[in-house]
Amino acid sequence: MRIAIGGFQHETNTFAPSKATFDDFVRGGGWPPLLTGEQVFEGVRGMNLPLAGFIAHMSGTPHQLLPSAWASATPSAHVTEDAYERFAKLLLDGIRKAEPDAVYLDLHGAMVAEHIDDGEGEILRRVRNVVGNKIPVVASLDLHANVTAQMLELADGLVAYRTYPHVDMAETGARTAKFLQLRFDGMARPAYASRQMPFLIPINAQCTDLEPARSIYRAVALLESADVPSVSFCPGFPAADFADCGATVWAYGLTAVAARAACDTIADLVERAEAKWEMEIFDADAAVKRAMRIAQTARKPVVIADTQDNPGAGGDSNTTGMLRALVANNAQRAAFGMVFDREAALAAHRAGPGSTITVELGAGSRVPGDVPFLGTFKVEQISDGRLTGTGPFYGGSKMTLGPCARLSIGGVQIVVASEKVQLADQEMYRFVGIEPTAQAILVNKSSVHFRADFTPIAEEILVARSPGAMPADPSTLSWQKLRRGVRLKPNGPVF
Repeated sequence: MRIAIGGFQHETNTFAPSKATFDDFVRGGGWPPLLTGEQVFEGVRGMNLPLAGFIAHMSGTPHQLLPSAWASATPSAHVTEDAYERFAKLLLDGIRKAEPDAVYLDLHGAMVAEHIDDGEGEILRRVRNVVGNKIPVVASLDLHANVTAQMLELADGLVAYRTYPHVDMAETGARTAKFLQLRFDGMARPAYASRQMPFLIPINAQCTDLEPARSIYRAVALLESADVPSVSFCPGFPAADFADCGATVWAYGLTAVAARAACDTIADLVERAEAKWEMEIFDADAAVKRAMRIAQTARKPVVIADTQDNPGAGGDSNTTGMLRALVANNAQRAAFGMVFDREAALAAHRAGPGSTITVELGAGSRVPGDVPFLGTFKVEQISDGRLTGTGPFYGGSKMTLGPCARLSIGGVQIVVASEKVQLADQEMYRFVGIEPTAQAILVNKSSVHFRADFTPIAEEILVARSPGAMPADPSTLSWQKLRRGVRLKPNGPVF
């Protein structure tokens, strides 16, 4: 079969301060830059990406893969209309040219554009306009997808990740390939059943290393059978202000009865666990003080998640609340990263290693409650920002972060970068000369993905609340477009 392949990845926090432009997709952030045609194969090869997993699985088959285009941008506020339309045209032109027998798309599922709330649903609608209704169209989705009725109706199959941290992205691409192969082998387009959950699930509580997510995802996998070829549960991305934001369960079955039974089994588990979908979160000062107490007798670093300024959830990675808490408490052997501040990074490059610079870190954050950190820092090391991720999440991803620097103030070292990327890999400290395992405290601008590479080296993991664009409590956001009746957090107020 001739299979057109491509992808369009963006997780949209409609409350965040910065939008995703076409240039953001061209650069790619922590993932490959925009790729077209034959560039796609080499551009994603060996990476923990769904498209890479799909390609690898299909490489041992007689099918012909016809690459269209692929792009990803760091999570942010809305995708601009210009960026959406320009890339959509690249993707659709490639699919049209391929004249395929099937289409596979590597999508996120939580994209909101300036002019379109259901970003992925609209892409699928346009793909259907190109290929018609008879050709199989399948897609992989991020675990944080906000799945809409339009997406389910237009795709033959949507297959979601099952881990957060997302260490199974490539595996999910392979599972999507297996689902498509069932269609090639004669399976009719399966029936599906879906249920939206009546409450939003906070990001930190979605971690699949913890309960209740761990047990629920085990149940998801066990439900699949010859009669139920695929079951998915997405806790959703609770910062996209449109009607379908939130958690969804769906299942495909050879019969509608089988699909409904599987869907209801998982949905009932999720709802019964409502009170368990929360976790303890400390304010910045309390988190640092607790980490310092633990570090007195610890043999490994205490890791703190600066969750609300997570660039993997729309933050700009430049608020300074956690840095202020580290310095105020005279923390020693502490490292903090990554702070997105091009001006500070360039100032460090101009001054050179061994010099001191006085700068305002985070001067452009625009986050309520945050103020820049004015300080005199020593420039410890500079870098061109090129590194390769080695951990389970970013493994194999080649990053180009522009001019970067390691600054220090008192007992705190800061990684400053010219691109915003979630700190979820130990290499993101090492590339500027910080050995993470030698630190007493590590403060990562991340919510959960960092756990994949940092849990093995951590004495304990704490989650901290300081100013940022992604509140740990979704009920604090100024929602306007949600569907009526949904609870804004587990057992929380009703919209």
